[in-house]
Amino acid sequence: MFPDFLPHSAVNLTEPTSIALLQGMTRVAIATPLWHSAIATTYVCQGSGGTPVLLLHGFDSSVLEFRRLLPLLAAHQETWVVDLLGFGFTERMPGIKFTPTDIKTHLYHFWQTLINQPVILVGASMGGAAAIDFTLTYPEVVEKLILIDSAGLTGGSPLSKLMFPPLDYLATEFLRNPKIRQSISRAAYKDKSFASEDARLCAALHLEMPNWNQALIAFTKSGGYKPFRFKKLQEITQPTRILWGDTDKILGTNDARRFKRAISHSDIFWIENCGHVPHLEQAQITADNILDFN
Repeated sequence: MFPDFLPHSAVNLTEPTSIALLQGMTRVAIATPLWHSAIATTYVCQGSGGTPVLLLHGFDSSVLEFRRLLPLLAAHQETWVVDLLGFGFTERMPGIKFTPTDIKTHLYHFWQTLINQPVILVGASMGGAAAIDFTLTYPEVVEKLILIDSAGLTGGSPLSKLMFPPLDYLATEFLRNPKIRQSISRAAYKDKSFASEDARLCAALHLEMPNWNQALIAFTKSGGYKPFRFKKLQEITQPTRILWGDTDKILGTNDARRFKRAISHSDIFWIENCGHVPHLEQAQITADNILDFN
């Protein structure tokens, strides 16, 4: 029913969009300069026509984050979702440091191997910081940029202070705790009913993949995504749309306005009655705003 590289507990998912996304999941070997062998990279591609849309998920997340948004976009144009290096169901090679630069390098080679034409790049939360970093490094690849409740103006992770033995392992086990993950999930939504059992399983499934702890420790030790300076953000010349939940309790709402001031060719659309994850809580409105930006 599901690809054989997924954990067996995937059979416990119940939401049709969750099941459909996993059934459409593919793994491809991506050659990069990061490792002597190709990296098995997980992605989903649906739809056809138009400029390809490439979706980047948030911290300690996976392609499942876009289970509700993907089919809405794919009904109108080619849409890709990829598990970033060190996250989701993409292979975690033990010798890689999983720095933001490594993530960017891997993403570029994924794009070059499978897409190889300019894209509309969409990043949610930490995926927004990854999208900004990628756009600044490979501007020729990105036709337009969309940031959904994006990280990038505050940096690092509070867990970085704990990332030394044995606290590094304990810190990741803390994040693995179902009650902790459920608390984080509830904080991400305005409507707490979205923090369902299916949502909990979606957010935790990738934790069962090999080397999850080691990759998360390595990424956090690297410092993660540092805050982008105002002058650096001014280098973004692509048309940029900022989508933001009007009751985001994870990042607040001030950063939306700061991004708008820093990025010249940008606009803001507030997603009403919505928390940190509009693509899950208000998927249709989010999709409409992305498609309208084409």
